[in-house]
Amino acid sequence: MNADTLKKDLSVLDIPKNHVTLGLTNLVHQSKVLASLIKHRKLPDAPLSDLQINSILLTLSTLDTNREFTLNNQYSSTPGGAERWVGVGEREGRIYSSLVSSRNFGLGHGMGRSGDIMEPQPKAVGSSILVQLTKYLVIDAMKRGSGLNSNPNGPVKHGMVLPLCTGMSMALVLSSLRENQSDPTANQRNTVLWSRIDQKSCFKAVLSAGFQCIVVPTTMDGDEVITDLMAMNEMMEQYRGQVLAVISTTSSFAPRVPDQIDEIGKLCASATDDDGSGGVAHVINNAYGLQCSTTVKLLNRACVVGRVDAIICSTDKNFLVPVGGAIITSPKKDVIQKVSKVYAGRASSAPILDLFITLLSMGLDGYKRLLDDRRLLMVDFKSRFEEMALKYSERALVCPNNTISYGITLDTLSQPLEGGSAESINKAEMTSMFGSMLFTRCISGTRVVSRAQSKIIAGQTFNGFGSSTEGFPHSYLTAACAIGLTRAEMDQFFCRLDKCFKDFWKKRSKKKASDAKKSRG
Repeated sequence: MNADTLKKDLSVLDIPKNHVTLGLTNLVHQSKVLASLIKHRKLPDAPLSDLQINSILLTLSTLDTNREFTLNNQYSSTPGGAERWVGVGEREGRIYSSLVSSRNFGLGHGMGRSGDIMEPQPKAVGSSILVQLTKYLVIDAMKRGSGLNSNPNGPVKHGMVLPLCTGMSMALVLSSLRENQSDPTANQRNTVLWSRIDQKSCFKAVLSAGFQCIVVPTTMDGDEVITDLMAMNEMMEQYRGQVLAVISTTSSFAPRVPDQIDEIGKLCASATDDDGSGGVAHVINNAYGLQCSTTVKLLNRACVVGRVDAIICSTDKNFLVPVGGAIITSPKKDVIQKVSKVYAGRASSAPILDLFITLLSMGLDGYKRLLDDRRLLMVDFKSRFEEMALKYSERALVCPNNTISYGITLDTLSQPLEGGSAESINKAEMTSMFGSMLFTRCISGTRVVSRAQSKIIAGQTFNGFGSSTEGFPHSYLTAACAIGLTRAEMDQFFCRLDKCFKDFWKKRSKKKASDAKKSRG
C-alpha cells in the first residue's frame, strides 16, 4: 500500500491533511518492522507488541494462495462471490473452522515440499517466509543470546527448525547420515554408540532410524556420573568399520553431567577403518543446554577441537513454547541440507509459528533477561536445596558440572524407625511413596529415583535405571532450576517440599504405631 497514494485518496473524506499524515506514520512504521526483519534477519533487541506481531502474521498469510479459501470457504462466504484464486488441487489449504483458521492466522499450507522440508512452496510464499525468518531469528538468539559461535567451524553456522520433538529429530539426523555414506555398495554402517543417559527418547530414536544401538557405560567421579572415554574408545575399536555415529548428551538430570563432548569429538575425528578411510559422525543431544553458559562454551570448544556433525535442541525447553519443535544446527552446510531432504513429505508449521511469535514477543533483551534471571536464581536454588537436605538428615549430591538439575539423597526415607525392623521395609516402595506425595501436593518436574531399580526398553536392560549408571549408591530426588522458573515458584516448591517431608514421617510413625497395635492384638 503506497502511503502517498493513500494520503491523496483520503483527502476526499475531508480529514485534515496533518491528521492523515500523522496516522499514516503508524502504517509506514509497521511496514518497516517486517521489512527490517526480512532485510537484517536478526531478532530485534526490544520485544514487539502483540498488535505488531499480529499485523506481521496477517501480512504474511495474505501472500499464500489459500487465504481466500481459508477465510471465505463455502460455509461462510457469500454464495456466488468471486474469488481471485480458484483451487482445484487435492490440497489447497482449505480450513473448515474459522476458529482453527484464526489460531493459525490463515496459514494452512504448512512448510516444505515433498522432496525437501525447507524448500519454499510456490502457493505459500508467506508460509515460506515465516519458516526461513524463524530459522534466522532463532539462530540469532542462539548466537547473541546464548553465546554460540557462528564462525566457519561454529555450532550455529548452519541450521534449521523442525516441527518434531528432539527424539524424532535425532532419528531424522541419523537417517540422513546413513544416506550420506559415500559408497552405497560398501558394508553399511549400522551401529550407533550412545553414551548412556537414562532417558528413553534418544535410545528409541536410534532404533526407530533402523540402527543397532550400543550403550556405552558411564563411570563415576564422586557423585557425578560422567563420560567413560576409555569405554567409548574400546567400543569404537570393537565395532570398527560398523559405527555410523556417536550420540553424546549435554543436558541431563543429576547426577548425570554433560558428556565430555570435546574429547568425544576428538575420538570421532580420529576414527578410521583399517584401510584409513571412513569416519564416525558425532551428534550432540543438547535438548535444553542453551540456557547454560558452561554447556555453550563446551559446544563451542567441541566444534573447534574435534568433530561435530549435528546439535539438536528442543524449542519448548529453551524458548518456552508448546511441545513439538526442535532446532538442528551444524558447522557443516551439507549436513543440514541432507536432513532437510530426508524428511518425508510436508510438515505442519504450527510449532514454527509458535516459536516465531514467542521470539518476537521476547526480543533479544527479553531472552537475555530470562537467561540472567535463571543464573541469579540458580545460586539460591542450590543453597536452599542443600539446606532442605540437611534439615532431614540427607545431603546434596555434589555435581558441579550440572548447573540446571540438582539432587539430594533420600536414603533416610527407607531407614527403620526407632525400634523397627529393617527387614520389614520395602526401600523402593518408601521412595516411590515420597514421589507420589510430591505430585499430589501439585509439585511437577521432580524425579525420585530408587537405588538399584532396573528397566527393560526394547529388549535392553538398564540396571540402576534413572541414575544413568549401574550401582549408584543412593536413592535421590532431583529438581531443575530451568529457564522460566520464577522466585515465587521456587519459594512454593521448597515450602511444599518441606511439608512433604514432615507428612512423610508422620505417615511412617502412624503406620508403625498401627502395626505395633496389631501385633499386640
